[in-house]
Amino acid sequence: MHVDAPTLALLRLTLIENVGPATIARLLARAGSPEAALHLSAAEIDAARPKSPGRGSRGGASGTSIAAGIRESQSRAEDELARADKLNIRLVGIHDPAYPALLREIPDAPPILYYKGTLDPVAGASPGFGVGIVGSRSCTTYGLEQTTRFAAALARSGLVIISGGARGIDTAAHRAALMHQGRTIAVMGCGLGHTYPPENQELFERICAPAQTNAAGEVITPTPGAVLSELPIDTPPDSRNFPRRNRIISGLSLGVLVIEAARKSGALITAKIAAEEHGREVCVVPGRVDSPSSEGSNDLLKSGGAAFVTEPGDVIAMLESAARHQHAGTHAARFQPLVSADDSLFGSAPNTRVSSRAAVAAASPDTTPVSIGNPEQVKILAALDSERTADELADAVGMDIVKLRSHLTLLEIAGRVRRHGSRFARVSGGI
Repeated sequence: MHVDAPTLALLRLTLIENVGPATIARLLARAGSPEAALHLSAAEIDAARPKSPGRGSRGGASGTSIAAGIRESQSRAEDELARADKLNIRLVGIHDPAYPALLREIPDAPPILYYKGTLDPVAGASPGFGVGIVGSRSCTTYGLEQTTRFAAALARSGLVIISGGARGIDTAAHRAALMHQGRTIAVMGCGLGHTYPPENQELFERICAPAQTNAAGEVITPTPGAVLSELPIDTPPDSRNFPRRNRIISGLSLGVLVIEAARKSGALITAKIAAEEHGREVCVVPGRVDSPSSEGSNDLLKSGGAAFVTEPGDVIAMLESAARHQHAGTHAARFQPLVSADDSLFGSAPNTRVSSRAAVAAASPDTTPVSIGNPEQVKILAALDSERTADELADAVGMDIVKLRSHLTLLEIAGRVRRHGSRFARVSGGI
């Protein structure tokens, strides 16, 4: 497999033992580029390293050991690329335009992502608006029912369903998205050379499968999604990896929906990271008050740490502001992580989150997620002279169904389109 020079350099850095995203970020800041970071001396590396290991660091490797690791990393990287080629795994570096923009914003973004499937929305589509859905592996029937209900409706609205591929709530969320021709991304806590849990092999293959159309050109399979990981290909499943996996779920999402989490559930870690470190919205579906499976999520509601939601529409409303800013390209300014410039990969980030109304207004002069000057959205609104299904509307405007769904989501958020079951209607005065 061929990768560009920056990706190869980043791969070499990630393969060094006890070197994580925070250390790599500091090496890049000092050197100026991934390639230059490979030529830093042991003393320069020591000067750049964090004074104490943080959550983005895998340990306290010295400058001398990192320099030695760099010298040995070329052959390891070549072996990793050969393994990726054999397993049809692709790599993307944080410098690459194909790297998810929202994930790049977080304090300890993975320098490299390994993935199968399709990382980006199809060509010509608007940015994928993602929502993380997390919860317990040992969930109840109620939890499965609510996950299916929410994930199906959100997927039909054009949102990308992002979860961790685990048993229970995660699996139900992925399956519901696929059942409704939606796009979903599974973030693994192991390398992609492993399947975990093993019974989800077929599910992961379905997530990555290319879209198929019938004789009429209609899409009859879900939009291709992705299975991804930041971990080297042969990294086995390990409980230590899953908390770090959770930050990627949050980082890829505009907000996180918690459905049925016990008091020690990893879903609560995801919610905490999303709210406190990433500036993401956090919503919770209330659980049974006498169920241990819902104690954590109900505690989150009682503490005021998350929004109370009972309908999929509540989640869409919660994501409205974040979607506006992502659509306008101002999400990083509005939802700035609490990170110093030294910890930011490939860019400077202020060390305080934007909070004043004036600053937010200055960052995004357009207060609506769509512009009436957008010709494709104007065309969609004009075609809604009567209620239509998404398929009927796609035929009427001559637009790919995936691209149409993205625009419909924006129009729903803007309040210009309303859904009635499977049909869409233009809100009075919406054109």
